[in-house]
Amino acid sequence: MDSLAAKWGGPPDPGPEGTPAPWPACSHWNEVDCVEGRRVQGDPRGPGGPPHRARSFLLLFVFTLSALAQSIPYERPVQTAPQERAIGGGYKIPAVQKPLPRFWWLQMLDVAVLAGALSLSVWIVLRRRSRRWLTVLTVGSLAYFGFYREGCICPIGSIQNVTVALADPRYSLPGVVIAVFFLPLLFALFVGRAFCGGVCPLGAIQELVVIRPVQVPRRLDRALGLLKYVYLGLAIFFALRPALARDFVICRFDPFVGFFRLTGPAHMLFLGGAFLVAGMFVGRPYCRWLCPYGGLLAWCSRLARGGVSITPNKELDCGLCAEACPYGAIEGMRAVGRNCLYCARCFASCPRDAELAHAKSALVKIS
Repeated sequence: MDSLAAKWGGPPDPGPEGTPAPWPACSHWNEVDCVEGRRVQGDPRGPGGPPHRARSFLLLFVFTLSALAQSIPYERPVQTAPQERAIGGGYKIPAVQKPLPRFWWLQMLDVAVLAGALSLSVWIVLRRRSRRWLTVLTVGSLAYFGFYREGCICPIGSIQNVTVALADPRYSLPGVVIAVFFLPLLFALFVGRAFCGGVCPLGAIQELVVIRPVQVPRRLDRALGLLKYVYLGLAIFFALRPALARDFVICRFDPFVGFFRLTGPAHMLFLGGAFLVAGMFVGRPYCRWLCPYGGLLAWCSRLARGGVSITPNKELDCGLCAEACPYGAIEGMRAVGRNCLYCARCFASCPRDAELAHAKSALVKIS
C-alpha cells in the first residue's frame, strides 16, 4: 500500500488502529489519477461513483431538453416581418419579378408548345409561304412565351445554364432547360432559323413594330453582326466564374423582359424602348447584332439542307424580294440561310409566290 501511495503522490500513513487516513484533495492531480487513487484505496466513489452518475444525469438532461426543443413546432407570426406601415416613409414592398415555379406537367406543356410552334413556323414559311399566317403565329408566340410565361421559356438565357452545367458537375440542369436550349438548334440544323420566325418572343415584339425599314449597308451590317459573338463570349465568361462571382448577364440585361413582366429597372425599360423605336426603321436590331443565341443559330443554319428558298426554278430576278427584306438576308437574289429570320416578306413581295398570285391562279383554274 505504501508503494502504491507513493506512486500516486503519497497519501498520509494509516492512522491508529489501521484506519485509513482521509484521501487528500485532488487539486494537483488529473482526473485519471484521482479515479485510480480512489480505486487503490477502495474508495466507494470510484468510476461508478457519484461524480460519474451526476455526469450521466447531466447528459441525459441535455439530450432530453434538445429532443423537446426539436419537437416544439416553431411558427413565426407574419406580423414580425417588416411591413409597409411599420417602415413608413411611403415605402412599398417591391413585387416579385421572377415567376414562381410551375408543376412538372406544366413545364412539359411549355416544351410541347415550343416544339409545336417551331413546327408550325416551318410549315407556314416553307410550305404555305404565307406572311399573313406567320404574323398570326408571331402574335400568338408573343402572347404565350412573352406576356403569359414572362419570357421564361428562353433558349437565349439558357446558354448560361448549359455553360455552368458543363463546367460544374455539382450544378443540376433541369431537363426542361435542356429541351428549350437544344430544340431551336436542332431545327436550325435541318431547316434554318425557324425559331426566329414567329416563335421567339424577343424577335416577335420587334417584328411587329417594323414600319418603314431602311437598308443598312452590307459592310456595316456584317461588322455589327460580330457584336453578338462578343456578347456570347462575355456571357460564357461570366457564367464560368466561381459561384459567388457568377453572373448571368444575358438575363440581367434582357431589354424586353421588363415589358413581359410589366416591371423592371427603369434603365432596362428605357433600353428596351430604345430598341423598339429603332426597330421601327432598322429591322430587329437586337436579333441581328446582339442576340448571342442568334450566333449559335446562324452557325447551325450553315449546315441546313432545307430552308427558305425564293421561288426555286421560277426566279424572275426582279429584285423585289431583296428590297422587301429588312434584314439584308438576300444576296444575289438568293436567301442566305445564316441571316434569314423567317419573316416571309420575300414571299409576300414575289410576283410568282405572293398570296395574290396564288389567288389569281386559282381564279384562272376555276374559270
